[in-house]
Amino acid sequence: MSRDYKKLQNGSDIRGVAMPGVEGEEPNLGQAEAEHLASAFLKWLSEKTGEEPEQIKVAVGYDPRLSGKKLMQGILKGLVPYGVTVLNCGLASTPAMFMATVFPEFNCHGAIMITASHLPFNRNGFKYFDKEGGLNKKDITKIISYAESDEELSRLGERNRGVLARTGSGESDHEAVRTNLMDVYCEFLKDKIKAGVKHPQCYEMPLKGLKIVVDAGNGGGGFYAERVLRPLGADISASQFLEPDGTFPNHAPNPEDKAAMESVCKRVLENQADLGLIFDTDVDRSSAVDHKGHEISRNGIVALASALVAEEHPGTTVVTDSITSDQLTVFLEKNLGLKHRRFKRGYKNVINEAVRLNSEGTECQLAIETSGHAALKENYFLDDGAYLAAKIVIKTAKLAAGGRTLSSLISELKEPAEAVEVRMPITCEDFAAYGDRIIDDFRLWTSMKPCARRNEEGYIVPVEEEGCCLCHCGMSIVEPNYEGVRVNFDEEHGDGWCLLRKSLHDPIMPLNIESNREGGCRQIAEKLRPFLEAYKDLDIHKL
Repeated sequence: MSRDYKKLQNGSDIRGVAMPGVEGEEPNLGQAEAEHLASAFLKWLSEKTGEEPEQIKVAVGYDPRLSGKKLMQGILKGLVPYGVTVLNCGLASTPAMFMATVFPEFNCHGAIMITASHLPFNRNGFKYFDKEGGLNKKDITKIISYAESDEELSRLGERNRGVLARTGSGESDHEAVRTNLMDVYCEFLKDKIKAGVKHPQCYEMPLKGLKIVVDAGNGGGGFYAERVLRPLGADISASQFLEPDGTFPNHAPNPEDKAAMESVCKRVLENQADLGLIFDTDVDRSSAVDHKGHEISRNGIVALASALVAEEHPGTTVVTDSITSDQLTVFLEKNLGLKHRRFKRGYKNVINEAVRLNSEGTECQLAIETSGHAALKENYFLDDGAYLAAKIVIKTAKLAAGGRTLSSLISELKEPAEAVEVRMPITCEDFAAYGDRIIDDFRLWTSMKPCARRNEEGYIVPVEEEGCCLCHCGMSIVEPNYEGVRVNFDEEHGDGWCLLRKSLHDPIMPLNIESNREGGCRQIAEKLRPFLEAYKDLDIHKL
């Protein structure tokens, strides 16, 4: 067969259009693709573990998306014929799928989660795990190369290829073993909360008296309210959108979505709840809401998670993504006494950097993105929204016993007056190289002394006279910096900072701007306009 699966790679994940329903988006991820990619994952796993396929055990689960069960059947076709033991975990969360490789009851060699996180209903994809955690970008690249090659897949062996022909078309799930992974995972979370709160009078019901709103956005997170919080005594009566529904009829299951955060904040305030929690579709991300209905997200969720870590690991390093504010750095380092390493966007990037720091002798207990991906060293550096929520619930219960609230932990965190992100499309075919050129030019311009202009060939050259066409007075480049170019602006020229970078996967250049005063973001944007408008294949109309 002729296959081209490279467009399905999204960093360390597989993402594609799994069903029709959105104009202009033709499906490119179906049962055939699921089958070939599953066989390729098996080949990769067999090579890494040294085990033959019939000795390997793989867990498979899905989020509520409408295409999940059909893709599951494709995965079964790609695994079962080789003698693999497949555990059908049904509706599950992404972190629970990794835990299938950890829990002794399952002890799987690998796991596949069928999910596209917060993306629209017509999308879907796969996240792959082995016992070391989620696979990296290079691993996915290799799996795709195997999936595209009949020759590579044939090396897995053909002796079991008649299984499906004898047992059925794959429309039933009798080829896999149904399992209770989510039950075990929920017990794990409940035990974590009970041990963390250590209620002196009622160890088994440590959340009695707390009203907690859970907003699952009709994704896969409803279990957290019904199977974790309620059995521990919490009042979850005000929770909303717990029922899994792959059409996501109420709002996007996404802690970064404005409508989603407004909805859960309103719910907490109207019901006078002690805490609100919101999850994304596959529950690897979460954010919180305090008792006053104020969202704890982006810089706030980073600050809160860091405050929880600081109590047990004073002075540890926290790795974040690249777009965190200067005020967050001040809070982490001055208020909490931690070390802040602002790194790159991408949850695997921050996790891998935290792992690297620890391997080199620098203690790092937390890797977290402003998106809500939070991975703790104590939990295998797994980005698990439910585990972070458990830590938050524990602290809420302990603070309540002393008459305090969760917001007191981050009351000293300052926020910028303004913050915007402008996503500028790159319209040429070789968008990666074009984006690199803009980044290189931006770095050159902001580091020139005193100022600069463009010559007839379009190259940036230094000039001495005032009134130059590319004046960067009041600007100073930030070092160290690990993604794109970050620039500070003094009080006279915007009083803030900007970060120009390439998108991780798409033909987009995001420009993040923050300012400490109203109108500052617009002033910074106007300062950058003469530089950016020279690039004809960069669409800056949103600027």
